Amino acid sequence: MELALCLDESGRPSRRTTPSTAMALKIVLEISSLSIEFSRMSDHILRAELMSIIRRNLREFPVVTVLGSRQVGKTTLARDFLVTRKNAHYFDLERDADIARLASPGLALGPLRGLVVIDEVQRMPQLFATLRPIVDRRPLPARFLLLGSASPEIVRGVSESLAGRIAYIDVPGFNLVEIDPENLRQLWWRGGYPRAFLARNDSGARQWLEELLRALTERDLRNLGIDLPAQTVRRFCLMTAHYHGQLWNASEIGRSLGLSDHTVRRYLDILSGAFLVRQLPPWYENLGKRLVKTPKIYWRDSGVVHSLLDVPSLGYLQNHPKVGASWEGFVLEQIVALTHSAEVYHWRTHAGAELDLFLPIGGKRLGFEIKYTDAPAITKSMRVAVHDLRLDHLYIVHAGSASYALATNISAVAASDLPAWLRKVA
Repeated sequence: MELALCLDESGRPSRRTTPSTAMALKIVLEISSLSIEFSRMSDHILRAELMSIIRRNLREFPVVTVLGSRQVGKTTLARDFLVTRKNAHYFDLERDADIARLASPGLALGPLRGLVVIDEVQRMPQLFATLRPIVDRRPLPARFLLLGSASPEIVRGVSESLAGRIAYIDVPGFNLVEIDPENLRQLWWRGGYPRAFLARNDSGARQWLEELLRALTERDLRNLGIDLPAQTVRRFCLMTAHYHGQLWNASEIGRSLGLSDHTVRRYLDILSGAFLVRQLPPWYENLGKRLVKTPKIYWRDSGVVHSLLDVPSLGYLQNHPKVGASWEGFVLEQIVALTHSAEVYHWRTHAGAELDLFLPIGGKRLGFEIKYTDAPAITKSMRVAVHDLRLDHLYIVHAGSASYALATNISAVAASDLPAWLRKVA
């Protein structure tokens, strides 16, 4: 590797290093030093599919924004790109020095060539307007890889500034393709954050998740607009965790916290915009039936749910009242990650028929029921969903080890087999 040849015996840049290579080497060393422990752990799991998606989009768009919750591994992905680029520039907007460098963003970014990475870009939303004239130049001198932990919906001016020039890529936690299938229950219990999943033991994972929640409630969520004391932010998160896998009820939470329905809904939107919570919208058509039109909510990481609910161990979880909801949310996120589907819905009638997940994908209408059991069976509700939604296939995803057909268009699928089964339809 070219950069390795530029180091002397002490690991410092040698005298033969050119200025441009030295700068690239400095960037790589700075990023690596952010968390040596994390980089070692992340080397055990290569996120090849995400790397391929980012690389393909960088060829097609001048600006690519990688979005995901804090600590989900965005910086590690960016580091992998930096070490392969001769002309690379890195800005971290959590560092005062880099914020100062971008005080006049047009002057700082205009002359740059190659790949420019800007981390935590939501902290400086005015950059998006600055980038527009820069990326409209021809020939294009630089491409920009932006990393953010807040969606464009809650950062004003982002989508409008670079419409047609920017691609968005969501980065979730680890999924079933990226881990050994034998570690499925560990992924469910600890969640998909790299540091939690790859911790040496469960107590280490639990401690890391608690520190994550502390940072979220004491700083990050408040910076995004949840204007409450840290303890109340934590309480709000706990209350949403109790709604995990259920229909959202803003009025009930508002009464408990002394807030209006409008404020509670806005705070939920902030949790969603920070990639912490998924609001699963209802699917409704003119079916001649009264349908529920309220979203269901899920915390996107199962480890965070378990930490919020103070579940001490996987064994304890087996008898917890929320075990079914926890499993449902975990499997749902795996399906979304594996299919890369932007359209995901739940379906429920006032008569009681329901479907956990409905995906219109690839010209097909697919349904998913998620059950924490090893012996799933077809229910009347499932048959109603197949008929009313005109499903091409219904998958009952369960916690057992075997996958098999239950009917012509209904299959029982073990969660560990999801990647292989979804590969056929996604």
